Amino acid sequence: MKLMIDSFWRAFAYCLHPKVVLLSLLPLILMAVIVTGLGALYWDAAVNHVRTWMEVSPVLAWGSTWLERMGLLNLKAVLAPLVIILAVTPVVMIMSLLAVSFMMTPALVNLVGARRFQNLERKQGGAVWQSLVWTLMSVILAMGALILTLPLWWIPPLAMLLPALIWGWLTYRVMTYDVLAEHASKQERVELMRRYRFQLLGMGVLTGAMGAAPSLVWASGALFAAAFVILIPIAVWIYTLVFVFSALWYVHFLLVALSDLRNEPLSFQSDSRASLAEVVDVESKVSRT
Repeated sequence: MKLMIDSFWRAFAYCLHPKVVLLSLLPLILMAVIVTGLGALYWDAAVNHVRTWMEVSPVLAWGSTWLERMGLLNLKAVLAPLVIILAVTPVVMIMSLLAVSFMMTPALVNLVGARRFQNLERKQGGAVWQSLVWTLMSVILAMGALILTLPLWWIPPLAMLLPALIWGWLTYRVMTYDVLAEHASKQERVELMRRYRFQLLGMGVLTGAMGAAPSLVWASGALFAAAFVILIPIAVWIYTLVFVFSALWYVHFLLVALSDLRNEPLSFQSDSRASLAEVVDVESKVSRT
């Protein structure tokens, strides 16, 4: 817990570093241009298609009729935009995470490494293509979890808990690999992910909950259509800042953890031998059966 808190405050301080601010502009500008451009081109058409679909669907048509009878015509007017926002938000979050991961995380690792861990050996335990495959598989699993758990989002507590858990797991997987790819060997990376699994997941869940803030901006964009073009870049900016902070938090935490791990080589080697012996024992039992 002490390491998590110390890394948290260091990450917050590094977010104000001029180099970090400059580095954050590239993914921010890229994401803002993409999302704003797509919104300007396809927003009206998407809203019209969703409204048509809602009128054709018997269940949704009944819901619209019920809103009219209850005098909630204003809420009916924003249902279609809200549906689009709920569908697009996961895509925007993933794009922001990937933009920070590929464009900023290596530079942030180098920045923190040069300032705090000059003597930490770089074992190059992860290649670029391995990082791409790891990230792609993690994204596919996270999107699958989102789709499978959608029916549970109608339960109020789970509607807040499940997205934070899924985004937290995805952030933990992507950031941990990218941070350790340069400095740690594969064996060290696996050991750190095993040893600090719950702390790393907790950090991801917390930043995932922080990432829920832009969703309020998107929702307000549906309610205040005149300001929607302005609110989209603001939401993207918040997403980018959240993931920049998340990357710095993981960098500080994991590089300290890696340094501590290398200061206990005997225990780490004995643990590795024990794990290898267990694997060999299981394989021998399987071969005998």
